[in-house]
Amino acid sequence: MKTKTIPKTLSGFMELDPNDQVLFNKIKDVIESTYKCYGFYPLDTPIIEYSDVLLAKAGGETEKQIYRFLKGDNDLSLRFDMTVPLAKYVAQRYNNLVFPFKRYQIGKVFRGERPQKGRFREFYQCDIDVIGDEELSLMYDAEMPVIIYDIFKKLDFGEFVIKINNRKILKGFLEELNLVSQTEEILRIIDKIDKIGKEEVKSELLALNINEGLVNKIIDFISISGSNKEKIIALKNLNIQNDTFIKGVNELETVINNIQNYYNLSNIEINFTITRGLDYYTGTVYETFLKDYPSIGSVCSGGRYESLAEYYTEKRLPGVGISIGLTRLFYQLKEANLIKEQNNSAADYMIIPMIEDYRYIESVANELRKNNIAVDVCYLEKDFKKKLRYADRLNISYVIIIGEDEVNNNYLTLKNMQDGTQKQITINDLLKK
Repeated sequence: MKTKTIPKTLSGFMELDPNDQVLFNKIKDVIESTYKCYGFYPLDTPIIEYSDVLLAKAGGETEKQIYRFLKGDNDLSLRFDMTVPLAKYVAQRYNNLVFPFKRYQIGKVFRGERPQKGRFREFYQCDIDVIGDEELSLMYDAEMPVIIYDIFKKLDFGEFVIKINNRKILKGFLEELNLVSQTEEILRIIDKIDKIGKEEVKSELLALNINEGLVNKIIDFISISGSNKEKIIALKNLNIQNDTFIKGVNELETVINNIQNYYNLSNIEINFTITRGLDYYTGTVYETFLKDYPSIGSVCSGGRYESLAEYYTEKRLPGVGISIGLTRLFYQLKEANLIKEQNNSAADYMIIPMIEDYRYIESVANELRKNNIAVDVCYLEKDFKKKLRYADRLNISYVIIIGEDEVNNNYLTLKNMQDGTQKQITINDLLKK
């Protein structure tokens, strides 16, 4: 007798039951279809890359989290995000691409970090980026929040806010305070304010040996309140003459004004604590939050960067993009009971045969499928009640019963599984329905 291997899944890798997988795919389909609506090309880069290519820019914690291995003479790694493979792709195919190049990619990435609740080692990223050749219009910065708005309105997870800022503003403000050498550390601390609170941010800034008067100025600055228009006016009224600051204010005002060309979006909020802790971002930055579930954190983030592929080419390729961590988002929404488990069947209808001649049954199924209707046929050798129970367990909303009367009279019996009612209907009427 063979020894049986215990079936188990690696820690930090999500596996869903069939109903949850249907839900997951519906969310993914909404995101993908919205990306397509805004003219983004699909891209599917390899999961495995040469390590020297993938790690050209990596370092520190990122490099420690890479899944890296040898296969023959090749040093290989699993991709840890979608941005580095995009950079490689654009640099490699620069002469064949039309710029601005708009691409979306939805796929799995891998990070060997310590798994914990809501964080995974294998997870889906849903990314879009617009890449320019030497320059890129701020109109693309304005388009990103519109796309985020469109997606989360369709997903209907409740009220949400898209917080927007420009890193040049804070960078220029800190230059004005003669804190240039500590800019990145300060921005990283400010970026944590939603997690640790204003007082802890103040404590960490003081721990950098920054004068308390300057720390108070920083806290007052990131606390500027009012409408988006009032915040822009407040920035201008500071009369700061730093070129970086002025450019950041002008860029943010341009982006906000152009967002209004799409929608009068009350969901957009200028927030000076949004810095996207990575020095990768150089201009506009975004974070999206569900208002009723702030503990989930950002559900979509991104921003503007100056040069996508600086480690692969001398070409200056500025870009702007956003990313949705779908696996984490799905897990958090499930934990918050925000996703409703209803009608998660893989099929719209199930045909229950009451005869052994399947020719009419299969012709009905084929006709429905030709019209993009998902149909399952129950081939169980069971009695009628057990077949109905099977359909019910699969969350089928309607079953189509086909027996001798239906075949002889060329109609179908349609049963509503929710209320138990049933009626006779032709296949043409069903298609219209």
